[in-house]
Formats: sequence, C-alpha cells, structure tokens
Amino acid sequence: MASAVTAQVQSNPASAPQLQRGIVKMVLSGCAVIVRGQPRGGPPPERQINLSNIRAGALARRAVQGQPDTKDTPDEPWAFQAREFLRKKVIGKEVYFTVENKTPQGREYGIVFLGKDTSGENIAESLVAEGLATVQPGGGGLCDLEDQAKAAKKGQWSEGGGSHTIRDLKYTIENPRNFVDSLHQKPVNAIIEHVRDGSMLRALLLPDYYLVTVMLSGIKCPTFKREADGSETPEPFAAEAKFFTESRLLQRDVQIILESCPNQVILGTILHPVRSNTYFTYCTQWKLHEYDSGQKHEAQHNFKSRVMQVVNADAIVVKLNSGEYKTIHLSSIRPPRLEGENKDKDKRFRPLYDIPYMFEAREFLRKKLIGKKVRYVQVFWFDCLTSTVPRLFILYCVPLSCGINIAEALVSKGLATVIRYRQDDDQRSSHYDELLAAEARAIKNGKGLHSKKEVPIHRVADISGETQKAKQFLPFLQRAGRSEAVVEYVFSGSRLKLYMPKETCLITFLLAGIECPRGSRNMPGGMQVAEPYSDEATIFTKELVLQREVEVEVESMDKAGNFIGWLHIEGVNLSVALVDNALSKVHFTAERSSYYKTLLSAEETARQSKEKLWANYEEKPKEEVAQLTEEKERVAKYRAVYVTEITDGLHFYAQDVETGTKLESLMESMRGEIAAQPPVEGSFAPRRGDFCIAKFADGEWYRARVERVESPAKVHVFYIDYGNREILSSTRLAALPPAFSTRTLPPQATEYTFAFIQVPQDEDARTDAVDSMVRDIQNTQCLLNVEYSGAVCPHVTLQFTDSKDDVGLGLVKEGLVMVDVRKEKHLQKMVTEYLNGQESAKSARLNIWRYGDFRDDDADEFGYRR
Repeated sequence: MASAVTAQVQSNPASAPQLQRGIVKMVLSGCAVIVRGQPRGGPPPERQINLSNIRAGALARRAVQGQPDTKDTPDEPWAFQAREFLRKKVIGKEVYFTVENKTPQGREYGIVFLGKDTSGENIAESLVAEGLATVQPGGGGLCDLEDQAKAAKKGQWSEGGGSHTIRDLKYTIENPRNFVDSLHQKPVNAIIEHVRDGSMLRALLLPDYYLVTVMLSGIKCPTFKREADGSETPEPFAAEAKFFTESRLLQRDVQIILESCPNQVILGTILHPVRSNTYFTYCTQWKLHEYDSGQKHEAQHNFKSRVMQVVNADAIVVKLNSGEYKTIHLSSIRPPRLEGENKDKDKRFRPLYDIPYMFEAREFLRKKLIGKKVRYVQVFWFDCLTSTVPRLFILYCVPLSCGINIAEALVSKGLATVIRYRQDDDQRSSHYDELLAAEARAIKNGKGLHSKKEVPIHRVADISGETQKAKQFLPFLQRAGRSEAVVEYVFSGSRLKLYMPKETCLITFLLAGIECPRGSRNMPGGMQVAEPYSDEATIFTKELVLQREVEVEVESMDKAGNFIGWLHIEGVNLSVALVDNALSKVHFTAERSSYYKTLLSAEETARQSKEKLWANYEEKPKEEVAQLTEEKERVAKYRAVYVTEITDGLHFYAQDVETGTKLESLMESMRGEIAAQPPVEGSFAPRRGDFCIAKFADGEWYRARVERVESPAKVHVFYIDYGNREILSSTRLAALPPAFSTRTLPPQATEYTFAFIQVPQDEDARTDAVDSMVRDIQNTQCLLNVEYSGAVCPHVTLQFTDSKDDVGLGLVKEGLVMVDVRKEKHLQKMVTEYLNGQESAKSARLNIWRYGDFRDDDADEFGYRR
C-alpha cells in the first residue's frame, strides 16, 4: 500500500525529497510528532513533522491561566485513541521521514516511515486503515484505505459517534494529601506527559485521567530559573538532567508510587517500564549537593522483611533478604516513658517492667510481628551540603497477612503517643493524620496511657544466677511437665533467658542433651577464644526462638542456679534441631532422656552431611550386618509416605510421596484462582458431607469436608489432604472450585493404624504413646507396608526412612503399648518379634509395665483389657 506521495517519491528519485533519520521524542496528536535528530556537538535538534494529507481529532486543551475568557476544550472523538495508537507505535523508535511541504509559518508536512528506509510501515497509512484519521483532499491512495475502514466500521466510522472516547480530564485535585493517602502507596499506571526538569514531571494517571505534577523522591536536579522577562536560565547541567529523564520517560507507560504530599507537593517514585527498580536512581549522577545548599530531601523505599526482635515499643529488628539485620523505628510515635524520677532507688531499674504500659506495648508488637513478614517504608532525610549518612525514619510497618498499620494500631490501644511537630516540619509519617485520629479515639475511650485506672504493675522476679531461689522453683517446674515460656534473650546456641508468664519470673535455661560450641567470653585467665561455629549456633537459635512462645521441660539445674531441660517450639525440639543442623553434638547425659534416640538419629544425619562441625569427620568402616530375610508368605512392599496427622486413638493419616507433586501443583493452582477471584464471605451454606475449601489458621485455603454443623459459628471440618480436623465459622468456608474437586485429585490423606499393637485404655498411658509418635514421625517421611485389613482402616507397619527401624516395635520396646497377638501363620515371625520386645519392656519395668504385669490380676480398674 503506497500513497500518491509515496508513489511519486519512488517513481521520480531525482525530484524526491531527502530521506532523513531520527528518533521520535513525542507524539503531539494523531497526526503530528516531534523527531529528535542526530546531535552535532550540542543538544540534538528537534523537528515537528505533521503527517501529510490526513487529519486526526484535536486533543483537549486547558484554559490559559490568568485569562478568564478562555475555557477548557475537551477531546474531539477518537483524538486520544489516535494519539495513543501513534504513541505506542513510534515513541522512542527510529524513523525515517521526508519533508514534502513547508508553510510560510515554518510548519513542515511529510511522510514518516517506521524503519530504516521507505520500505518500512507508513504511519499515515496505518492511522487511516484503523479509522483514526480522515484523508484530506488530494490524498491519493489513502482514499482507498479510508474506504476500507469505512466498510469495516473502524474507529471514527463505527456506530455511536465516539462520545465514549472523550476523556474526563481532571486538571486539579482539591485535597492532594488525601488523594495520595487514598492510594496507599500502591503503584498506579500512568503516562508521562511532560518533563519540567530532571526531577519534576507531569503525569496522566490511568484509568481516571488525573493530571498531576510529581517530584521524584529523594533527589533534586538542577532546574531552569524563570527570569522577570519570562525567559528561563538553566542551572549547570539542567539541560543534561532534563534530557536524561526525557529520553527515558517522556510519553512512556510507567507506574508511579505517590508517597507523600508535604506542602502540597506530591512526591513519588517512578518505576521504569523496562527496569524493575525505581527510576530515580538514574538521576543521582547530577551531584545533588552542588545545587541546593542546606535544603533537606526525602527518599522512600518499600521493603519486605521478617521481624526477628522487638526492641521496645517503637523499634524492631528485621532480617533483610541479604541476611543483614537492621533496626527500624516506627515514625511519628513515642513509646511509654517514665514520668518523674524512679522512686525506688534501691531497686535495679528495668524499663520493660518498670515503665507503665511498656510491657503491654512490647507484648502487643511481639505477638503481632515476631517471625512474620512485614512491609515497611524507610525514609531518608538528609542535608544536601553537610550530611553524608542519611537519617532513617520508618513511616509504617504492616504485617503482609493482615495489612494493619502497626503504628496506628499501637496508638489506638493507648500504648504509644503521637509526636507533635512544628508547622513547618515535614519530617513526619505520611499517615500522620491517621495517627492523630487513632490517638483521639484512645483518649476518648480511656485506653492504655490515657486510662484513669491504676497503672498495671509487673512484679517479675529475676532468679537468673540466684541458686537458692532456683532451688525453690525447681520441684515445681519439674512437676509441671511442659511449661509455657517466652524467650527474652539468647546468650549462645544453648543458653537462653526465659520469661515464665505463669510464675512471673525470669530464668536462665540451658539446653539438655547437647554439647554446643561456646562463644568468646572473659575468663579469670583472660579472654576465651570462641569455638568454631559458635556464632552460627547463636544465630540459628535466635532466628528460631527469640521472643517466641515456647514450651520447656525442666529436668535439673546446675550449681550456678541455671535450669537444664528441653525446649520445644511448634513441635520442634531445639536440641535436636541444633544437632540436625550440625551446630551441636550429642552429650553423654542424653542417654537417660526419652529424646536420646532422636538425637542420635539427627547426629547421624548431620555426620553424613559432613558440614560445619562434621566437616572433617571420617567415618570408621563398619562390618556389614546381614539382614534377616522375611518369610516368603509375608508380602513386604514398603512405600514412601509422609505422616501428616496423628489421632488420640493412635491412628494416623499419611500421604503417598509419589503423588505429593500433584497435590502441590493443585494447591498452587487453586490458591492462584482464589487470589484472582476471592470468595464472597458468608456466601457458602455448609451442610454435612459437602466438600469445600476452608481457611486454616495459617491464612491459606485447603480442601475440606464438612463433618458436622452445630451453628454458623461452629462448623466441624476435616481436611481431606492432611487428615486434621478443625471447628470454624462458616465465614471461613467457601465452595470448592470444580477444577479442584476430588475427581481431579482424590483426597490425599489416608487413615491407617499400627499392626500387632493394642492401644492402652488408660488415658495417661495412651497420651504418652501418642506424644511419642508425634515426636518421632509426625511431619516426617516414613516407609509403610500394609499387613492386614481392619474394620476401620488398614493395619500397617511403619519404618523410619533412615534407620529402617520398626516404629510400632519401638513403641512396644519402650513399654508404651501392648502386643495384639495375631493368629495368621504368615505373620507369626513378626508377632514373635513383637512379643520379645514386650518381654524386654516388662523386664525393665518401662512405662505401663512399671508396676509389673498388671494383666495377671484382671484388674479392670487399671484401665486395660487383654
């Protein structure tokens, strides 16, 4: 397709206009572009080229400021669409063009080709073919294209007149601060319409067509000073900075994060359309300190990190993706502080417990944040002349799972106050108004610091190193079994300070059963050098348990008043975890513990890895032990399973490892669909037997089956892929999407029970057996073989993956269960082995056999049956 002008150029080369090359800087309208030529020792020359023989609609124009006679002019129909078509096609692209005609006023008309010569796409033809431009008289071959567009009813030739294509442009914003806050610092799609200087831009926000002026956060480029006569004088490097920004952003599709609005000036970060990092880093080369003496500037970055520690009521420690730790502060709030002097001069002052509401504020943050991923914004304020290291403030810190502004929540509960600033001081949180409103609510409701009630007093006894006090507490803690505690401080990998809430005391706690590398410390003979991997062990313990709620079993104490025992966090034994990660070795004192077998297994795994403490370990040759072969009659086809749940009746649920990847893929796809189309809360009416999806305590959705409905607030569900049960409100249930039904993938959790085992009827004895199973096999991979069927579920034997030891036989040998004697001939070898294990447990008086063989008395009061 060639227009008449194009044909003339090609048929008469001698009279053809000169072909010129350039880069499209800007699209003025659907039929006019500004082309930037090749630089020749200075700024590149620019020319406006109007496309010959066509006309596109005129874009909207704002009334001239200061001239009341002028009015805003809206878009003509299809004008913006023509501009957008052309912009997306040519902006920043190399084009070749010819100038065919030049008016006395200097306006140039010509043909623009997208490419390296006249064989490229003719832009005017493309516009006409899409119905976005009309052909002027004398258009030649363009008329044929116009006729085709009319026949196809494209663009301007479509039905309806095009009123829907006219933009509702908004040139002003009544309350810029509220507008910025309403966006919640989320990226907004935009087009950069104008570049004032290197750091000041005019953007069109989509899809609502707000025209806003944005100053880039954190920098100030040299600018153009306006003189009295209306002319502009550039500061040094102002032109270079403007060109740098223009060449990368002008009329590009970008995303903008509007961050704050001090003094009615909108500050923001522009995300480059090609690069994923923030755009303003490009402009730092313009030597910020040379241009604005003494003025302070702001730069903001969004971060996502995991909270490792709460320092006090307005400071937390986070771990960055790089592994570095950083202390950050909540902006514009002040934590509780002591009014007047400390009256008790003889008592050691402890701010956490002695400052009113400091403990409550710390606990609020700890329970909300510790161990969770959060999003926060850091703000740098610095003096352009004198400061080389920026000062750090934190605007807000919100857990990703719930989206709460932590500073605002803290203030609303009366656990912090809002800092008052001078009128001209802009060093405040971008959520400052919300903080003031939250404080007003707290004052009105008399919460926390604003309460007229008596100040809470925390009488916490610190018995760390107090041998006599520790001796008094020891029997009580030993009888208590597992006690709740909060890890207040980590001295080393195996030495911690714990706060016991029920006992309201602080204790020093040493992990039992392990030998952990010691760090450097002052000794009478001088500084003791740290042992290898002591720092790594300390960091491991800190990241796992610091300021977490844990359970401890106290076994004994040392002569210094330190308690010794086992620490558990979310089912993980910290001693075992340190050994398993090659950061500790098993100590001989663990032989008396019920965790000895687990510790040895973990140590063997770590030893085989030959990492950290075992890096130089050389395994001693072992004699091969011939394994007894099973009788031919018994079929032993062990398969890998993953144990997910253990019931109080010693049944367990397991997933086949072979289908694990299918389940992971299904869950990922299902959660992606749910995230794209969230279910409407309360729309699902649960009925017994229905399959559904349920939101578990971790905030994720899982497949489930309704087992019983007591009320809308109490619905009993069974998680079909994991085997656990939960009572939920119906608002946390939704219909199961058909694509993820049990036809797509059957329920993955299968119920089993142990073969050759009789479960104790006594509740305490049964609890001991269940606890042992939970410690040994829950959430672990094992080997399973079906021995015989049962009325409820298959009876199986289970083996540890590494040692191949029989789990059920281990329970028998520990005296936790009895043997269920089977009569089948092909099972007699297994039954004999189990009976031998039971006899050894009886001889050692272990657990249920500690009072002898109670079955001889037929005493039903013991709670056992033959």
